[in-house]
Amino acid sequence: MKIQALDESTPLMKQFQSQTGPITLVNVFDVPEDLYDEFLKIWREDAAYMKGSPGCIQTQLHKGVAGSRLLVNVAVWESTEALFAAFSKPEFQQSAAKYPDGITAYPHIYEKLAVEGICVA
Repeated sequence: MKIQALDESTPLMKQFQSQTGPITLVNVFDVPEDLYDEFLKIWREDAAYMKGSPGCIQTQLHKGVAGSRLLVNVAVWESTEALFAAFSKPEFQQSAAKYPDGITAYPHIYEKLAVEGICVA
């Protein structure tokens, strides 16, 4: 799997240096259709590991509609330090190395800026 910066001015390792929290990791994956099932299997293993890591609050995976190749992982963490600690462990790095070539990930870390309320139909 190839990891690309969503914002070239702020690569992931620079984001990890920002000591803040809570944070939301948004990781957009470009997954070719023939790699979809393999991606899901590995992602579920990674998600189980991350959910068991200190500081992980929740994680969700979303798929683009209308035949899109894009999937989005949205994970909430207590802090950048907690996410980096889990990300840096050899167990996670070994699992992440299982993703096949042809998949590209665009991870980026965000802080909550505003909450405007709940939409009602």
